[in-house]
Amino acid sequence: MTYTARHRMLAGTAAGLLAASLGVAVSATATAAPRTAAASACTISTLPYPADTYRAEASVIDPSGRFVAGAALRVLDSGNQNLLLFWDGQQVTEVDAAGGVSPVGVNESGVVVGNGWADNGIGRPWVYRNGQFELLPVLPSTGIFVTDINKAGDIVGYGSDIVAGEYVGLLWPAARPGTVEVLNAPVNAMPIGITANGTIVGHAGSFGDETGWLRRPTGRIKPLAVPGGGSTTVNAAAGSWAIGQVWLDGTSPAKVRWDLRDGSYTTLDPEVGLDDVNAKGVVVGGDRVARGSTSQVLPGGGVRINIGARSISDTGAIVGFRNADRVTPVRWTGC
Repeated sequence: MTYTARHRMLAGTAAGLLAASLGVAVSATATAAPRTAAASACTISTLPYPADTYRAEASVIDPSGRFVAGAALRVLDSGNQNLLLFWDGQQVTEVDAAGGVSPVGVNESGVVVGNGWADNGIGRPWVYRNGQFELLPVLPSTGIFVTDINKAGDIVGYGSDIVAGEYVGLLWPAARPGTVEVLNAPVNAMPIGITANGTIVGHAGSFGDETGWLRRPTGRIKPLAVPGGGSTTVNAAAGSWAIGQVWLDGTSPAKVRWDLRDGSYTTLDPEVGLDDVNAKGVVVGGDRVARGSTSQVLPGGGVRINIGARSISDTGAIVGFRNADRVTPVRWTGC
């Protein structure tokens, strides 16, 4: 899950307890060109989605590129209906989510994690697997949110006021189902991502004065920083890579990609968003995809047509949204 996605999630409306009932599977055929060396091979296609929804968006894709999760809104006479959308290839399943739904991660087994809201307005995380929603165990808190899941099924997130006035890093270990643990992490920590080998990255500290950090599977904690840099936030991680922002001159942040193997970093094109990174170090966000220090604009946008890349698989498939009179879920390939 990305730092940007976390802010989108926190902007959601508090509503009733998270509940779910399995809907009807829909399938359709979308066109996409095979990947070639030519830039013209980069294509956009619309993912199938329930036609009677007001808006729909693809939020996350698993590293293999098979599973995608997103959200949709259906407007009814009795009120709005929030839906989780789950794609397995070109087949989409809609799942009613009464308390609102924000998927933040999906792994190679098709397990989706995300956040909803309890009826008292407190954040309540969930997991969707084998066609069913389950609420994750929580600790007493004013709000608990998940941020990512890895291949093994380990889930990370954070809670507020478990320690008064602070955020606390949390882990839901796949090896101990039904449990949640407080992470050994820096004070006031927000874990943002967990890689396939169990490395956890995040930032800690008060708003505007954050520091980046990584935690190895052994429990060793190291800073994730830039020499001479100031406040640092981490947005996403995969494989040996993490992305984020560092304030270098006190007036504007630089966008960077860290190599988690040695802590080195490279500066990214300031035009690219920081929504996600894959295990090959490819970055997506906004209307762009970046390899190295340069970025390319994704197709599908235009005059009064907005696009947004949200997540990228290790195969290079990208998912997000396109807004041309209505918001629809899309996939880019060959980019």
